[in-house]
Amino acid sequence: RDCQQADTKYLSGWKQWKRTSSKSLKKVLSEVKELSSYLELWRHDIRSIEGKFGTGIQSYFSFLRFLVLLNFIIFILMFSFVTLPTIISEYGIFNSSFAKIPPKNTEPHCTVYKPSGNKGLVYFYTYLKDLLSGTGFLEVTSLFYGYYTIDAAWLSVLRYNLPLAYLLATFAYLALSLLWIIKRSGEGFKQNLVHAEDQFQSYCNKVFAGWDFCITDPNAAQLKHRSLQYELQTDLEEERLKRKIADRTMKEKLRIYSLRIFINIIAIAVLSGCFYSIYIATVFSQENSNDVSNTNFQANLLVQYLPSMVITLANFIAPQIFSFLIRFEDYSPAFEIRLTLMRCVFVRLANIGVLLFSLWSQISYCATDKCKACGYNYELYPCWESEVGQEMYKLMIFDFIIILAVTLFVDFPRKLLVTHCSCKPVQWCGLQEFGISDNVLEIVYGQTICWIGTFFSPLLPAIATIKYFIIFYVKKISLMHTRKPAARPIRASSSNFFFLVVLLIGLVLAFIPLGISIAHIPSSKACGPFRSFNTSWAVVPDTILGFPTGLQQVLHGIASEAFAVPFFMVICLIMFYFIALAGAHKRVVEQLREQLVMVRCDPIF
Repeated sequence: RDCQQADTKYLSGWKQWKRTSSKSLKKVLSEVKELSSYLELWRHDIRSIEGKFGTGIQSYFSFLRFLVLLNFIIFILMFSFVTLPTIISEYGIFNSSFAKIPPKNTEPHCTVYKPSGNKGLVYFYTYLKDLLSGTGFLEVTSLFYGYYTIDAAWLSVLRYNLPLAYLLATFAYLALSLLWIIKRSGEGFKQNLVHAEDQFQSYCNKVFAGWDFCITDPNAAQLKHRSLQYELQTDLEEERLKRKIADRTMKEKLRIYSLRIFINIIAIAVLSGCFYSIYIATVFSQENSNDVSNTNFQANLLVQYLPSMVITLANFIAPQIFSFLIRFEDYSPAFEIRLTLMRCVFVRLANIGVLLFSLWSQISYCATDKCKACGYNYELYPCWESEVGQEMYKLMIFDFIIILAVTLFVDFPRKLLVTHCSCKPVQWCGLQEFGISDNVLEIVYGQTICWIGTFFSPLLPAIATIKYFIIFYVKKISLMHTRKPAARPIRASSSNFFFLVVLLIGLVLAFIPLGISIAHIPSSKACGPFRSFNTSWAVVPDTILGFPTGLQQVLHGIASEAFAVPFFMVICLIMFYFIALAGAHKRVVEQLREQLVMVRCDPIF
C-alpha cells in the first residue's frame, strides 16, 4: 500500500482521478451487490432449507424461485405492451382512442362472435364454474385473446400497432426464456463437467470431498451418510455391471436385447393408450361442453374438465408403469434413473401436445363451403384462440388444485397415521419421500402450459406467478412436516443442470404449437387483434410494406437464400472452430491429469 501511495504522487492529475474513481465505483458496486442480496426473494427460507436438508433439495426451491421471477417478468412484458395500451385506449385515458377496422374479403358469417358472458341475475355456482373453467364473465375480460379486438391505439398523436406489438411481445417472452435458461444451464453444465471424471477420481471425491458442510441438522447429517453410502454402492454396482456386460455371451446378449425391445413396445403401447384417451376425452369435452344444461353444475364442470383429469391420470399412471418395467431391462442404477425420468418427461409434455392436436383437429374440421370460406370451424369455434386459452387455463388451475389436494388430503393424513398409529403396515409404509425429480417434472409441466397459453391468454403468467408463489410455501411445509427427504438424493450441480435441461425441452416443445398457431392456422375473423389478417404472422409482411423502399429491399435481402446460405456456412465454420477448441482444451486437461499422477509418483522414487 505504501508503494502504491508513493507511486500515486508521480501520476498525473487525470490518472490519479481515474484510479480514485475506479476504486470508489468498485466499492459502490460491492455495497449495492451486498444490499441486493438482502432483497433476494426467499433468501432466508432457502438457506434454512439448505442447512437442514443439504444442497440437493435447496436446488429445487431455488429453481422454483427462478420460475416465479421468470413468470413475473413475462407478465410485466405482456401487460405493458398488450394489456395496458388496450385498456388505456378503450377508456380514453391520456387523450387516447382506438380504431377497429372490419376484416376485408371476409364472409359476414365468419365475423359473428357472441361471448357467453353472464347477463342479469345468475346463480352463485355459475360464477364458480366460470372461475374454474374460464367461461362466462371471464371470457370477455382481458385474461383471454378475444378481448383484444383492436387494430390500432392512438395515444395523443402516436399510433400504436397492437397486432404487431402482440406478436413481438410473444417472440420477446419466448426469446427471454430461452436466453435466461441457456445462461443458467451453462453454469450448471460447467459444474457437471467437473464431476464427469473417471471412477477413481469419483471415489476420491466422495471420500475426501463428499461431505456437505451446509448441513447442521442431525437427521439431515444421517441422511447424508446414507446418501454417500448409496453412491459408493451405486459405483460398485456399476462396476459389477460393466464386468457382467463384458462377460456376456451372444445368447445372453440376444436375450437381454429382445427383452428390452419387448419392454419398449409395452412402453410405446402405454403411451399410445394415454394419447388416445386424451384425444377421445378432448373431442367429447368440446362436443358436449355446450350441450350440458347450465343448471346441472357438476355435470357441466366435469365435462369441461374431462381432458385435464385424463391428462393428470395419465401423468400419474404412466410413470408407475415405467418404474416397474425398468427393473427388468438390466441397466445400471444411474442410467435407470435417467431413462425413467426422460420417459416421464416425454409423457407429461407429449400429453399437452396431444391435447392441442385434438383441439386443432376440431378447429380445422370443415364439412361445408361456409366453413371453408372462414378456414376454420366457425360454428363451434367463432374465437378459437380464446377456446385454446381456456383449455390452458383449466390445465393450470386443475394442476394447482391437484398439488394442494395431495398435500392436504394425502400427505397430512399419512403423517398423522405414521405418528399416532403403531400398526406394522402403517409404520412399514412410513412417510412419503420428497422426490426432487418428481416435483421438478410437476412444475416444468405447469411452466410449459404457461408458455403455450400466454399467446392465447396474455395474463396467464400472472396466474402462474401466484401459483408458484403459493406452491413454494406448500412444498416447504410439506418437506418440513409431512414428508421425508429421498433416500437417493441427487447432487446439486447435476440436479441444477438436469432441471434446466428438462425446462429447455418444455420450452422447445412450446415453440412447435405456437409456431403452427401463428404461421399456419387461419386466425379468427370475429375476435382478436389479427382479425384483418389471414394468419397472425401476416402482420409482419404487412408492416414491412409500410417501410421506406430502401429498408424493404434490405429486409428482403436478409430473408433471401443469397444471404441465408453464406450466413449458414459462416455459422458452421464458427461452430467447427469452437468444437476443435473444446477438443484441444480436453486434451490439455488430460495431459495435466497425467502430469499430476506423475508428480504424485515422483516421491516414491
